[in-house]
Amino acid sequence: MAASVGSMVSSDIWDEAAAASYADDSADMFQPDVVGQTVGFLRDLCGDGRALEFAIGTGRLAIPLRRSGVPVCGIELSPAMVAKLRDTASEEDIPVALGDMATTVVPGDFALVFLAFNGLSNLRLQDEQVSCFSNAARHLRPGGHFVVELFVPPLRRLPPGQTAVPFAMDAGHVGFDTVDPVTQSCRSHHYTRLPDGSWRYDVGNFRYAWPAECDLMAQLAGLDLVARYGDWDRSPFTTESSKHVSVWQRAFTPG
Repeated sequence: MAASVGSMVSSDIWDEAAAASYADDSADMFQPDVVGQTVGFLRDLCGDGRALEFAIGTGRLAIPLRRSGVPVCGIELSPAMVAKLRDTASEEDIPVALGDMATTVVPGDFALVFLAFNGLSNLRLQDEQVSCFSNAARHLRPGGHFVVELFVPPLRRLPPGQTAVPFAMDAGHVGFDTVDPVTQSCRSHHYTRLPDGSWRYDVGNFRYAWPAECDLMAQLAGLDLVARYGDWDRSPFTTESSKHVSVWQRAFTPG
């Protein structure tokens, strides 16, 4: 797919090893009920239009969405992740532009742009996240929707003086986030037990954004909030929600 690509962003780039282990490391997100519910939500918003996925990765959502009848394109920063996607879907079936989601432009317009599984937080500077919203709006046709799935920062779980919050603890995986409320930066630390009994350590670098901050980014891009849920099942978003699925719309052109 022809694309216009801007300067490189601050996101970590996934290598071949990370791409190869992605499905296993994120097994919960690959469960059929999770994928099916998410794809159904996205398909309903697409109608008869096309979808563009930012940070398409290995195609966890794009491949089943395409199989449901929705034409899908993608933007992805990691060549290794795209190579993994190509094990299942061809370039003709799901075109992917290699580049960052803040500046890369692909041809045409779309009924839906979506960014799932905390992808926005991969952009580690606020300016980059603002540009991501603008890039989404740039690709949307009038009336089209931008959908973001993003975690809610776990600051309520941080007692005074503590900087780490655990999110996983079992025999095969221990994970915790270290958070800096001043810079809104977050590092996710993962210790994964391997088949030989040893442990693999991985760390990811992120920038968290509050729902209200996302709404302001959307407003700057000319997008209006139309819905916010606690999950893809359209459950209510509450003070106890650990994430949100938010839907913004590009205004219809007058006349």
